[in-house]
Amino acid sequence: MKHNFGAGPCILPQDVFKASAEAVLDFNGLSILEVSHRSADFVAVMDEARDLVKKALNVPDGYTVLYLQGGATLGFSIAALNMMRDTKKAGYINTGTWAKGAIGEAKAVGIDVNVFASSEDKNFNYIPKGYTVPNDVDFIHYTSNNTIFGTQFKDIVDTKLPLVCDMSSDIFSKPTDVSKFDLIYAGAQKNLGPAGATLYIVKDDVLGKSSSGFMPKYLDLKAHAEKDSMLNTPPVFPVYVAMLNLRDLIANGGVEAAGVRNKAKADLIYNEIDSNPLFTGTVATEDRSEMNVTFLLNNEDLKADFDKMWNDAGIVGIKGHRSVGGYRASMYNALPIESVKVLTDVMNEFARIKG
Repeated sequence: MKHNFGAGPCILPQDVFKASAEAVLDFNGLSILEVSHRSADFVAVMDEARDLVKKALNVPDGYTVLYLQGGATLGFSIAALNMMRDTKKAGYINTGTWAKGAIGEAKAVGIDVNVFASSEDKNFNYIPKGYTVPNDVDFIHYTSNNTIFGTQFKDIVDTKLPLVCDMSSDIFSKPTDVSKFDLIYAGAQKNLGPAGATLYIVKDDVLGKSSSGFMPKYLDLKAHAEKDSMLNTPPVFPVYVAMLNLRDLIANGGVEAAGVRNKAKADLIYNEIDSNPLFTGTVATEDRSEMNVTFLLNNEDLKADFDKMWNDAGIVGIKGHRSVGGYRASMYNALPIESVKVLTDVMNEFARIKG
């Protein structure tokens, strides 16, 4: 058995894998890979996939759910263009690689970006605090969870301005008050489905209000909303898997129960890191992510031995990102706590042998 701690594309429930594999061979007589996106069968899939997002997150009336392509990277531009208003200014919080990417793309489409808070001074190992949110901008943008550096916002950014969030790596991992946001976007390949689909939850009042003189049709959320996510051929298979995964999530207690399970997993591994003399966490304790746990070996001379030990235990995907080094254990919704226990047992036994 393999224990998949990969940062994404990542683990999904085994029942979802099985049902999606069956649909590749037979989806009402065709393969899901060849079915027309205009067919009644797939229109029903798209409708259910969008409705399940609303159900899972308790999305209030006045919001539209979309499944598009391009990943959150294209979402950086889509968000900036669709939220641009008269000032053509926006406030961004810089908490790592993907937040920096969003800042760069906002500038590229003509936004005057005010980076009003940043943790770059300490290699993004904490979430900024004590900042003043600007009030002379069109919108505020932040990244809720930082997959590379292992930090996570514990509270929604407090502002009366339109609020935008990239939730790619922690959406559906716990309850979220969608009403606080004007736009949420998220790549699917963490807690929703396979790579290839990007989820947008957008307040209807936002649509069609951009002041940008540059707005290709594909980047206009209003155009997609008018076509129910089918302005062009949608990512059929990823949407189908997302539908299956959302069914599974809701059947197993929804985001509330997922949040409880995710906290238990995070507590287990952080307790091991904090009590084990061979390891050190890289993130300020109060800002630790429940999705992506980053940690270091205190003695790099032991690396080869530790790597062999976790490999032999069937663990995959815990090599740290080059920006941080060490190890990163990503623990999305579908990762069972039993897999986390395997990793902590390895760490504990390694300390017994080498400590």
